[in-house]
Amino acid sequence: MDFALNDEQKMMIDTVRRFIAEELRPLEDRLENDGHIDRDTATTIHEKAKALGLYALNMPAEFGGGGLSNLDRILCEEQFGHTSDYLIRRAFGNVYEPLLHCRGEQFARWLEPSVAGKRTCAIAITEPGAGSDAAGIRTHAKKTDTGWVLNGGKHFISDGEWSDFFLVSARTGEKEISMFMVDKGLAGFTVGKDQQMMGIRGTPHLELFFDNVQLDDAALLGERGQGFKLAMSALNVVRLAQVGARAIGKASHVLELMTAYANDRQQFGQRIGDFQMVQQMLADSVIEINAARWMVYHAAWMLDQGFDAREQIAMVKVHAAETLGRVVDRAVQVFGGMGFCKELPIERYYRDARIYRIFDGTSEIHRGVIAKSAMKKGASLFELHR
Repeated sequence: MDFALNDEQKMMIDTVRRFIAEELRPLEDRLENDGHIDRDTATTIHEKAKALGLYALNMPAEFGGGGLSNLDRILCEEQFGHTSDYLIRRAFGNVYEPLLHCRGEQFARWLEPSVAGKRTCAIAITEPGAGSDAAGIRTHAKKTDTGWVLNGGKHFISDGEWSDFFLVSARTGEKEISMFMVDKGLAGFTVGKDQQMMGIRGTPHLELFFDNVQLDDAALLGERGQGFKLAMSALNVVRLAQVGARAIGKASHVLELMTAYANDRQQFGQRIGDFQMVQQMLADSVIEINAARWMVYHAAWMLDQGFDAREQIAMVKVHAAETLGRVVDRAVQVFGGMGFCKELPIERYYRDARIYRIFDGTSEIHRGVIAKSAMKKGASLFELHR
């Protein structure tokens, strides 16, 4: 077992960390106050990230992506967690793995422009009656002589405002779900309201409505009936990278601010970091962040080795999300009244952290998955070797 970062990994982390500090962090207050960043600024950071090779890091190099291993990608995603979700999306992109199932003309229409940053996509699975239950969707597509007719609707679709097309899951049979690439602007495809959120300011969460939307045969991604599998494989990667790793990055960023404040803030003639109650909050945060980080790295390593890591990713989703919640809650307590004020970013981090226990499967759903696996597999799920 080798837990050391190599020189290339250190350089990669330093590059991402520097880009965030110099290009993205100065935009955070503007984003929080205005709720958006103008397109010229968004285009500028997008182009700068691409110039450094920081765009579409999860896509194979043969298609123009970063070609990173799962573990190396996770190292970058952890650093992404040090800034706002909206800025991550604009700078580094959000190219979903199901696009790797493109074939023939689909490469030029959807995959290649996405990896090049010329087109942006969002994944559209969630519906009012199908949140954690991704198999409960009602949106459906009917086969025709020339393609498909899509009807239904989605909601809470992240980044829908910026997306040129969507990976839409739809029923194509009573017990069959398929995935389609649906371009914005098609007749019958309308975009509804942006659901305003408590946190993650700037990232739009839109409603989508499909009323007899005509799709050609090329819009089907992968094989018919493969949609649920594609959706779950995409969500597994999202849970590990965009939830697990980013949660660790956010928690680390908050803890760094917390320890600096505990060193500087004086009460009763001494640093508040000298009080045992504050020391316990700092120590618990350090312990939990390190534990969660190694869970994330282990799951990424398993994926790189070709192992099935579904249960490990479920554990990551729960533990990393809840670690972030506990760390930011302690930060508010350590900062006291200032932690509750908008003058400092701590209250923003507190609001942003809450969604991590909900999106991409609630903590309760994942605990159920873990428990059922434990009852089925026994000690092999929690012993080092069986």
